[in-house]
Amino acid sequence: MKRLAALGIVALLTACGTSHPAGQASIPGHGAINVQVVPNPIVARHVSGETYDFPFDVAVHETGGRAVTISRVSAVVFGPAGIQLDSESWDAARINAAGYSTNVPGNGELRVHFDPRKSVPSSDVFGGVHAEVRVDAYDETGTPASATVDVSVTR
Repeated sequence: MKRLAALGIVALLTACGTSHPAGQASIPGHGAINVQVVPNPIVARHVSGETYDFPFDVAVHETGGRAVTISRVSAVVFGPAGIQLDSESWDAARINAAGYSTNVPGNGELRVHFDPRKSVPSSDVFGGVHAEVRVDAYDETGTPASATVDVSVTR
């Protein structure tokens, strides 16, 4: 009986210790994704005057064992006190036009490079800037999959 009780406790601890990446919706038998932004933090590169480049890669990992197609990548930038400073969205056509595939094989990875150029009126905002990067996708049955990752931005 003690073994059975110990086995139950181990199973409970294992279940409680299992986590799913934030923002990942997992439907059994369907595609699912996890997203990383590299580098994190994103390092702003000064171009001239108030103009900065924000180069980063979005790595999409398919975790459900089924191929998915990326339909959109979006980023929302927040400043100090959570004030929205900017947003941008790249649909599948725009990603393809940049020379990248939007198809991620089952259990595979796709990495897409982004390098938005933005005007930043004051470099003082870099101390409290962060962004939410979201990837929306769907599998061959049309089942949606999405994931969001929070990244900081520095100079």
